[in-house]
Amino acid sequence: MSTSSVPTRTGYAPLGELRMYFEVHGDERTGGTPLLLLHGGLFDIDLQFGALLPGLSAGRTVIAADFQGHGRTNDLDRPLSIPELTGDVVALLAHLGISRVDVFGFSVGGAVALTLAIRHPELIRRAVVSSAAFTAGGMRSENSEAVGAMTVDMIEGTPMADSYRAKSPHPEGLQGLLDKLGALDAGPDWSDDDIAGYAAPTLYTVGDCDAVRLEHAVAFLRLRGGDVNGDFAGVPATQLAVLPGTTHFGGIARTALVQDMVATFLDA
Repeated sequence: MSTSSVPTRTGYAPLGELRMYFEVHGDERTGGTPLLLLHGGLFDIDLQFGALLPGLSAGRTVIAADFQGHGRTNDLDRPLSIPELTGDVVALLAHLGISRVDVFGFSVGGAVALTLAIRHPELIRRAVVSSAAFTAGGMRSENSEAVGAMTVDMIEGTPMADSYRAKSPHPEGLQGLLDKLGALDAGPDWSDDDIAGYAAPTLYTVGDCDAVRLEHAVAFLRLRGGDVNGDFAGVPATQLAVLPGTTHFGGIARTALVQDMVATFLDA
């Protein structure tokens, strides 16, 4: 399997002062629902999804975007927040003239994917939400403490630091991005009714040693009608995958496993 994908189209969506970088992969003439990819904090399109893009774009159109201050997208004089990032994505889809997508988001991108499914149900057919909690209590406390204390020296020499400096329109701004991630507004604590009530079938994934608590993932599944005997009740539209031997930062690194479960879910 190829480990890279050449985009068929790239560009910047002019969203006020934000120039949001996006890529399109796959044959745009295939029809069907496009898949939108949303990366996690400190990652970008290539770092998060590069190995998955060849498989995911086979037979479907894939759109991937870099969030504010990440990858090739510029930063703004505003905090990072899930509501603001969600608004950027809604504006990007409008710019591209796309009225409905499947969405696959990881961590911060997973929180945005969930917000899209709840607040903008007309835009989302199916959702893959990976390593993102729907309430603050779903995250292990040491995760937010570690992110809040992160400095450039701590990530020097990592792919995240190298990729930021290679792509960012302001490569000197890495500590500023770390500070914003440390203060990230994670968005609302969704109510049980919010989680139970939105329409899009959802694949919720976590690592078995993730920053998201396992009991939180099971609670999500139950709110969405899961945790049933599928042989008698049928397989629910919302599903749960727990990836073995997987941390938060390694969340979707098992390419073959993740590609198979995501593609199977989207094609169901």
